[in-house]
Amino acid sequence: MTPLANNHISIDCVVFGFDGQHLKVLLVKRKGEDAEGKYNDRKLPGSLIYQDENLDEAAGRVLSELTGIKEVPLVQFKAFGSKDRTSNERDVVWLERAQSVRVERIVTIAYFAIVKMDAPQLRTLRRENAEWVCVEEVGTLAFDHNLIIEEALKAIRREADNNRALLFDLLPKKFTAAQLRVLNEIVFGKKLDVRNFHKKLSQLPYVVALEEKQKGVAHRAARFYRFDKKAYNNVR
Repeated sequence: MTPLANNHISIDCVVFGFDGQHLKVLLVKRKGEDAEGKYNDRKLPGSLIYQDENLDEAAGRVLSELTGIKEVPLVQFKAFGSKDRTSNERDVVWLERAQSVRVERIVTIAYFAIVKMDAPQLRTLRRENAEWVCVEEVGTLAFDHNLIIEEALKAIRREADNNRALLFDLLPKKFTAAQLRVLNEIVFGKKLDVRNFHKKLSQLPYVVALEEKQKGVAHRAARFYRFDKKAYNNVR
């Protein structure tokens, strides 16, 4: 028996990843048909909650069902309840058909997650339905999902201001100084002087330089670094 959906409360998940050059967000393809033909646009992984589940359970379920990804730490960061969330009739028609319920005003509880794009749990990504898209190239999404992504980025900036370790969750275990600099520029929205950045990096006890360097690159091979969480916690 299909669980009963609550047609007033939904979950939306904003999952960020970093490929070394671009900050990306995980989107899903909206399937179905309307009076204009087929839906072929994208949205955040999100859906109505069930009556018998709590919010955190719903967030994990929704992300798993729509993308295949499980066991990703999700952080609740904001509720979105504007009366205009369901002002687009096409969005409402799609949701009513997808959920087989009548949709009125919907409040969504938004979660964000930051993941390493080479993390083992991401191997289960359903690529026929979910895809990584550069944040600056998402285009116009369904409902108010563009706003939700903007607010998720603001939440991450606030978190990173207080806990810089958050940024290292987006980087591979071995990363270059350039990757760390680019990530900082994207998250905080400002360009950094390369020379000053390298100088500051050399003074951070929790960013450890490795003997290993890049291989098979056309440019000068860059040194790899790793994040020492224990050293970081001691500094804090």
